[in-house]
Amino acid sequence: YVKGKKDQKAGGRYIGSMVADVHRTIKYGGIFMYPATSSSPNGKLRLLYECNPMAYLVEQAGGIATTGKTPVLDVVPTAIHQRVPIFLGSSQDVQEVIDLYKKHGI
Repeated sequence: YVKGKKDQKAGGRYIGSMVADVHRTIKYGGIFMYPATSSSPNGKLRLLYECNPMAYLVEQAGGIATTGKTPVLDVVPTAIHQRVPIFLGSSQDVQEVIDLYKKHGI
């Protein structure tokens, strides 16, 4: 996905603060991604107090917020510090990630 965006000459930004990164994504468009990795298979951001508030704001602005499989706001918490992967931003960009997850059976 990232390579495809680079081929389209899309710019990549990482401010280092989720709030600032999501603000930039809402203001200028694009996608914020913090996927699961082999070292963090459940993602690194906490569902209840990092992902859910940002997902709510992005969805109210007309975007999508997903774990790649499930809308973030539909995830039922199982622990207070539960972590999830997150992709949020413009509907078109996030839908591309969802489609890739489905295509590759992730």
